Amino acid sequence: MQHDDHIIEDHDRGLAHDLAVMARVMERRRALKWFAGAGTMALVAGCGGETDSSATTTSATPTPTPTATATPTPTPTATSGAGCVLDPTETAGPYPADGTNSSAGSTSNVLTSSGVVRSDIRPSFLTTTTVATGTRVTLTLTVVNVNASCAPLAGYAVYLWHCDRNGNYSLYASGAAESYLRGVQVTDANGQVTFTTIFPACYDGRWPHMHFEVFSSLSAAIGGRYAVLTSQLAMPAALCTTVFADTATYPGSASRFARVSLSSDNIFGDNSAAQVAQQTPTFTGSAAAGYQASAIIGIAR
Repeated sequence: MQHDDHIIEDHDRGLAHDLAVMARVMERRRALKWFAGAGTMALVAGCGGETDSSATTTSATPTPTPTATATPTPTPTATSGAGCVLDPTETAGPYPADGTNSSAGSTSNVLTSSGVVRSDIRPSFLTTTTVATGTRVTLTLTVVNVNASCAPLAGYAVYLWHCDRNGNYSLYASGAAESYLRGVQVTDANGQVTFTTIFPACYDGRWPHMHFEVFSSLSAAIGGRYAVLTSQLAMPAALCTTVFADTATYPGSASRFARVSLSSDNIFGDNSAAQVAQQTPTFTGSAAAGYQASAIIGIAR
């Protein structure tokens, strides 16, 4: 066959020819090997995209998605301050009219009423304009932070309320028609609020006192039931004796006051001497001209 003749002829051309043929064969094999390798590399590149020359293989590890964890707001604890102590929490009593109890079967909340933010709390402001009579008192309260060296707290709201000269509370029982001796003020840059009111009467079973609540803001106060402190102020014993001597203005208070003591009072009796001292306002003035009083209210912020 013809192709066999070509093979025979190639084997009969001598050593030089055979060496040349062998060289061409070897060269051809190297070329085929190179093309085979190049094709494999092209295939790899087409499947894997760009790769690093280090040729290290890594497997992807999913990154966990963080979940939100609620962090409880720490409750402030009081530390000693220079010239102030933490006021103790006291009961609001049965007549707060702050939305925490009911009167005549309905919830009484004067804090949500228009006009409750006022300095002079002697007049009623809801259904009547009756003015509570009695010995005039201008009371300035300074709200301070016992955890910051008694620094004043501006922008806090203070709700003050107390009984009238007969021992009755407005919006309740025999005083239900009235809304006097209740009001809210917001502390200024000095942490102070000032109320014009009267000296409270003494009724059976309690030392003469005033109630107050402190709120972190006015909006919290008029929203109701967000007080950061509910407590009371004790009236000074000597001043009670002086004021109640006017039996025409304060009928029955002198005899009732004679039957109570600060140490046996179920509110003030278990407080420390430092707490009672801070809860007792300092008074200047006279019954005839009116009194100016002041007290510090210490809260932990």
